[in-house]
Amino acid sequence: MEPLPTTARTAPSATTTGDPLRPAAGSAGAPGSSGFRVVGAVLVLLMLSSSVPSALYVLYQQEWGLSSGMITVVFALYAVTVLAGLLLFGSLSDTLGRRPVLAAGLLLAIVSMVLFASAQGLGLLLAARAVQGLAVGLATGAMGAALLELSPGSRPALGAQVNSAGPTVGIGLGGIGAGLLVQYAPAPTVLTYLLLVGAFAVCLAGVARMAESAPGRAGGGGGGRLKIAPHRIHIPAAARGRFAVLILTIVAVWSVGGFYLSLGPHLVLSLLSSTNYLVGGATVALLAGAATAAQLLLGRTEALRTAVLGLFGLLGGLALVLLALGLGSAPAFLVATAVLGAGWGAAFLGSFRALSALAEPAHRGELTAAVYVFAYLAMSVPAVLAGLLTNIHGLQRTSVGFMATVAAVCALALLATLRLAARNRTEGSTA
Repeated sequence: MEPLPTTARTAPSATTTGDPLRPAAGSAGAPGSSGFRVVGAVLVLLMLSSSVPSALYVLYQQEWGLSSGMITVVFALYAVTVLAGLLLFGSLSDTLGRRPVLAAGLLLAIVSMVLFASAQGLGLLLAARAVQGLAVGLATGAMGAALLELSPGSRPALGAQVNSAGPTVGIGLGGIGAGLLVQYAPAPTVLTYLLLVGAFAVCLAGVARMAESAPGRAGGGGGGRLKIAPHRIHIPAAARGRFAVLILTIVAVWSVGGFYLSLGPHLVLSLLSSTNYLVGGATVALLAGAATAAQLLLGRTEALRTAVLGLFGLLGGLALVLLALGLGSAPAFLVATAVLGAGWGAAFLGSFRALSALAEPAHRGELTAAVYVFAYLAMSVPAVLAGLLTNIHGLQRTSVGFMATVAAVCALALLATLRLAARNRTEGSTA
């Protein structure tokens, strides 16, 4: 599953922290506003659409003769363009307002869906994935800030909760929905995307009608001077040691996510010796669903404790994956995926909350951007390497090597995090 960055300056802390954040002063968003539901729907739909190609990769491979290495390149291109969009446009909604930036993101998403539906080969598939990544990167800052600003007054933490759970809910729904369409609907590589075009159009109409929530933009937004500049990537000197420890968990988490979203469906179909594409999509949904459940259950648990629990879950899940691959057992692989997903969700939630506390609020956006550089690199580079190695050593042997390597990183992260937690207790830190 893809990490959801939220680096708009009005909401500099990552909304995965679970902290109760109230709407900014001067927000136009009334408590209980329908705008909150609209933005929540946009978030889920964008994440849903990002996972749909994962369920279709096996079909693309069969129809166009693409190698596993090329499939992972297609996947990695999405991660790279999301990161580019985030760094270039992450705070654009502070200047122009939430509504115009969300609308632009939705228009780009519609363009990407049309490109996907029109694709007859690798070229348009790459173009579609790149435009989709830019759409998500453009919209994420505006979505994160708007959900905080439009949170109902009676439930001020709801915006943070939706930001945390929305991506995994969307990814899970996208995996299972695309799997159903691929297995049972006609022309799934066209119909799936046309349905999404309609859904995005409905969301676009909702965004056009919602209130502007950006401070100082209550009259409709768009009055600021356009300024596009890269986000500053900066880690405070005093926090670099802790950052290095916690970023190991981020790397492990997103390496697993990248592998599952690019090669996971192919792997489970290979283990099952099956051509039922619903199973491939269900694998992505299972990983995302377990992650969502863990995040909701552990939302109030102390950050480092959550990260430690998640790392134990990741290690347990990876051990079960290796066992399932050794036995060639698809049921064991699905159980392992559920355990791995729960560990994934908890490890990311805990490590991200701990990381977000390392900087002062005025500089938290800079540190958040640094975290997502590591996250998207970890999600894309190892997946591409795994895809290339699959062409040489085969899918199952490459998967065993990949999971064993990630398990070693998890073990190192666990030891380092336990030491950090012990040091914090000694120093009386609440990080």
